[in-house]
Amino acid sequence: MTRVAHVWMIALLAAGAPAAWSQDARPAYEAASVKPNNSGSGSSSSNGSKGQIVFTNVSLKRLIERAYDVKPFQVTSPDWVENLRFDIAAKYPPDTKPEERSLMLRSLLEDRFKLAVHHDSKEMPGFALVVAKGGFKLKPVEPAGGSSAKDYGGRVRTLTAKQTSIAAVADLLARILGETVVDKTGIDGVYDFEFKWTADDMDGSTSSTSNGDPAPSLFTAIQETLGLRLQAQKVPVEIIVVDHVERVPIEN
Repeated sequence: MTRVAHVWMIALLAAGAPAAWSQDARPAYEAASVKPNNSGSGSSSSNGSKGQIVFTNVSLKRLIERAYDVKPFQVTSPDWVENLRFDIAAKYPPDTKPEERSLMLRSLLEDRFKLAVHHDSKEMPGFALVVAKGGFKLKPVEPAGGSSAKDYGGRVRTLTAKQTSIAAVADLLARILGETVVDKTGIDGVYDFEFKWTADDMDGSTSSTSNGDPAPSLFTAIQETLGLRLQAQKVPVEIIVVDHVERVPIEN
């Protein structure tokens, strides 16, 4: 081999090296245990502490949603993916960022379940979250100590938010409604608020419960409390299409 050819060979190998390194360096859990859950229980949970995540009786479909940070209607998969449930305990470095933890779960699904997907997009019925006619009603708070938003169940439901952005509110509303909600308010900052609404009245009209509780519909509560409005429209939605996934994971 001539000196020139030798130099070109080294250059080609060097050019290909980053791709190989990046593939081998996928974010991955330090250790993970995956076990089928055949309890038949309808309840599931996920609990995280510093450096560890534990999923209990979580469906394979929900794990895919978590791995790609999407909502249930954004995953197209075989029906049985919803019915298979697993217990997973995984460890990772305590300083791992949230987006890296999602990638770690994705790597686990690829390695243990041979998950393969492709991305698609289509227009679906949804909502734009916009400022209502009377204007935005909340005052920003200082971001300190982390944000939280909880939706308490029951016929009359309560949404309590602490240091929560409007973008996060849109995401939570999407999960409640089961449709895409796009934040088009342009509002920055974080906010504290609480409101109640009647869970069995989601059509946008004001109502009350059978015992006379004056809780309004979700649509009315958002406007009265936040000064925001859900405007129905078609929105582009990213879809995760499952091309392949194994029913039985590779053993630990």
